[in-house]
Order: sequence, then structure tokens, then C-alpha cells
Amino acid sequence: MIDAAIQPLQRRLLTPMGQWLVARCVQADHITLAGFGLGLLAIPALAFGVYGLALALLLVNRLADGLDGTVARLSKPTDRGAFLDIALDFVFYALFPLGFALADPIQNALPTAVLIAAFVGTGSSFLAFAAIAAKRGETATEFPSKGIYYLGGLTEGFETIAVFVVMCLFPQGFALLAYGYAAACALTTVLRWHQGWQAFSSRK
Repeated sequence: MIDAAIQPLQRRLLTPMGQWLVARCVQADHITLAGFGLGLLAIPALAFGVYGLALALLLVNRLADGLDGTVARLSKPTDRGAFLDIALDFVFYALFPLGFALADPIQNALPTAVLIAAFVGTGSSFLAFAAIAAKRGETATEFPSKGIYYLGGLTEGFETIAVFVVMCLFPQGFALLAYGYAAACALTTVLRWHQGWQAFSSRK
């Protein structure tokens, strides 16, 4: 919901670090892969109840997610990089809640399943819209630097990470948080369906 609004601040904060990395020939794809690998370590950390470590790994993953885009813009953005970035992001979002289910299957398995199912709705509606928009040659004016058409919504990247952070800080409230955010994701999916129905109702 606020991803577009915080982009200018993110760019100002990350540009100096991105310039430092570019000067040392660090490639955006390498940052993407390293961030994803470190993010995956949060799942066993959650499974063993080491929530502070999981939170730290989550934040490192998100820092890398911002830096890879910054480095790409400062050097040479590629279609492969855009594909890798969004593909790994969606996998990470789905895997992170799994750590809570592994930590306490009895209490957390069902809310985890509901949340991941809701992520399928937001992810599929996002990617389906992007695919059709690309076919029609359309671009998202609010996200001009994104490698694909970026469709906003009630639940975007910032909100998802904010919920994950709260889950790590208050793991005993995971079930309630998961159900609540799943409901918000379901609403986002319905709104995106409606937006796609309206946007693509005529041939172009």
C-alpha cells in the first residue's frame, strides 16, 4: 500500500552503499542470490525458536532486496535480474511463515496454510496482471524503475515484511497475525481481480 511512497527514501538511503558495491564490481544478481540464501536460514531459526536471529536474517534479506535493485539501476538493469528478484521474493514470502509451523505444528500449521494460500492469491493476481500489461505494452507510472509491471494493493512488500517483523517479535501471536493478514491478502486479491477485469475489458 505504501511501497511507492517510501521508494524515494529507500533510494536516498541505499544509493551510497550501491555506489560502493558497483565500484567493487559487485553484480546485482549476486546480491539477490546472497540475500535469498541468507533469508532461507531464517526458516530453521524460526523452527528452533531463535526468533531474534530469524528477525536479523529477515532484515538482511530485505536489505539485499533493496540493494540489488539499486546496484542494477547504477550499472545495467537486466531482464534476468528482474525475473530473479521477483521470483525469489515470492518464494521467500511463502517459506518464511513455514518456520512458525515447524516451531509449533499444533498451533501454527493451519494459520500457516491459510496465509500461504492467501499469498498464492496475491502473487498470482500480481503476476497475471503484469503478464497481460506487458503484452499490451503498459508500464506502471508509480513504479517506473521496476523490471516488470508492479501492481500495487492493500498488501504489498512493506506491509508483508512489517507483519513478519511483528511475528518474530511476538511469536505467541502468530496465529492471530496470520489469519488477519491472510484476510487482508484475500481482499487485495479480489481488488486486483476487479482492477484487471476493468483494465483489460477492451482490446488494445
